[in-house]
Amino acid sequence: MKNEMINNDAVNQLVLKGTTTIGVVCKDGVVLASDTRVTMGSYVAHKHGKKIYRIDDHLAMTISGSVADAQRTVDILTANAQLYKLNIGRPMPVNSAARLIANLLFSSRYAPLIAQVLIGGVDDTGSHVFSLDPFGSLTEEQCVATGSGSPIAYGVLEDKFKENMPSKDVLPVIVKAVYSAMKRDAASGDNFNVAVIDEKGYQELTEEEKKRFLAN
Repeated sequence: MKNEMINNDAVNQLVLKGTTTIGVVCKDGVVLASDTRVTMGSYVAHKHGKKIYRIDDHLAMTISGSVADAQRTVDILTANAQLYKLNIGRPMPVNSAARLIANLLFSSRYAPLIAQVLIGGVDDTGSHVFSLDPFGSLTEEQCVATGSGSPIAYGVLEDKFKENMPSKDVLPVIVKAVYSAMKRDAASGDNFNVAVIDEKGYQELTEEEKKRFLAN
């Protein structure tokens, strides 16, 4: 038990050393956001790392933690989502995607994948965001932030976010939350990405759109 507790603490420290990711359910879809700074301790390894991945038109995920481990979860989910669509003839439900990754993380718990993941999307049952920790714990959230910048992001989200807000009203809140985290957390920064999933599918904000939200 003592060794297991030590391993848990070590994994949590690795996951929380960098990154700000945010997932929010809105009235007409889901919004995901992240910064782009990739760190190794105090060293900035990359200024424009990709942390939001499109899995399908209706489904996406954010990653934080060890880059290799997190990208492995992306590859596994992408392949399985495409196989599901080919075999079943319809897109993979969001809760099925989240459960698949939860099972993957739980099955690796003795040599854990150092990845904290948000999975968000829209299906026949509505809009969903799921949060997963490196040991496979799975929770559905209306509004969630992960990574070392999450306490700062939560300060903005808890003040401005309300359930059932339309995406056009949620976007300025999300942009302000991730930008505030970038300004105050040394392991988050450089730039940020925001993705919206709604009835039109998956789309990311352009640089001009991000600047417009920041200016307001």
